[in-house]
Amino acid sequence: MGTEPRLTTIRTKDQFRMIMIKNDSRLQVSEAIRACLEKKAEEITILELEKGSGAFTDYFLVCSGTNPRQVQAISDEVELRLKGAGLRPTHIEGYRQAEWVLLDYVDFVVHIFSEKARKFYDLERLWKSARRMEPAELVAGPAKQRRVPMRSVRKKRA
Repeated sequence: MGTEPRLTTIRTKDQFRMIMIKNDSRLQVSEAIRACLEKKAEEITILELEKGSGAFTDYFLVCSGTNPRQVQAISDEVELRLKGAGLRPTHIEGYRQAEWVLLDYVDFVVHIFSEKARKFYDLERLWKSARRMEPAELVAGPAKQRRVPMRSVRKKRA
């Protein structure tokens, strides 16, 4: 009965990964970033919105696709990955036109633009008070395994 995070296993390529659902929007955003990277999204930027700025969400994930099919493919991959983690967008806008697709996950919003629409709307300028983050700040690579040296055990002589 507490606010314990629920864990879910998500299959990605050849590995399984445990991620926290519901209580950590940073992990959710990082999963969306991985989906964008998988579909070769360009110019991925994360805007961390300030609490006192009147923002309705914590993060914007902004990226671009080079053509309408790629914009839709990025959107599909984000939705598929997060659905596998138990998250569904509360609202989707612009999918058919594929100029600016918006996926609203309440704690964060994914904006997938065509190159032309991204230049025109320039969300980074509109939300210039937001802290700008690079994908690497949220997406940690696979943890390196450290080799632990084993001590040789000598038998005591009697």
